[in-house]
Amino acid sequence: MIIDAVWGRCPGGVVHGWPAAGQNGRVSTLVEDNPAKNRFEILVDDALAGFTAYLPRGEVLVFTHTEVDPKFQNMGVGSALIRATLDQLRERGTRVVPRCPFVAAFIDRHPEYADMVTAQP
Repeated sequence: MIIDAVWGRCPGGVVHGWPAAGQNGRVSTLVEDNPAKNRFEILVDDALAGFTAYLPRGEVLVFTHTEVDPKFQNMGVGSALIRATLDQLRERGTRVVPRCPFVAAFIDRHPEYADMVTAQP
């Protein structure tokens, strides 16, 4: 899933919230499944910015850990990663077990994803 985002500029022309954005304030993010590593990854302007790891259990994915590179933390990258991951899984009809505290907290804050949660794989 490709997300092309435009972020507001702060005084002095600095793009708020995202490092290394182009002159026009546009950054691109790509969230995709990397089944060889059992994780979804988010790329920001072609740089790996984070991932959320899972254990496949049939039609269920058990999310165990989410990590965001320190230079991308506190910028919404983790939330963008989880939102895009869950959107892709919803399209596939996949259920999730959010054992990762970050994934669980995201779903708690966004009840539109609660129907995807199952207690056991």
